[in-house]
Amino acid sequence: MARTTVISRIARLEREGIIAGYSLRLGREVIDGLVQAFVSITVEARSGPEVIRKLTKIVEIQMLCSVSGEFDYMVLLQAPSPARLDRLLDEIGSIDGVARTRTSVVLSKKIERGMQVF
Repeated sequence: MARTTVISRIARLEREGIIAGYSLRLGREVIDGLVQAFVSITVEARSGPEVIRKLTKIVEIQMLCSVSGEFDYMVLLQAPSPARLDRLLDEIGSIDGVARTRTSVVLSKKIERGMQVF
């Protein structure tokens, strides 16, 4: 298939909203050097928007989701070292409106199918 045909089709798919964006997947060599953790966050009443605003500024946060259940939000953190992860957890815990956190460090990935945008 000609390059111009491919570019034209991709452009059409983008215009139609079928392709909504692009992402980057790091290679195994890079990811193996990072520490990942899931952080569950409970916030005080009516402080959610302000907590989200402050969390948005933390570049190591790969994903922030509102969730049902015991916690209000779930964060996926990716840090270059355990020491940096420790500082990030302190930073998140000290945000005004954060009532409680619980952290689970990723030890290994058993299944990884890639990120899907919902």
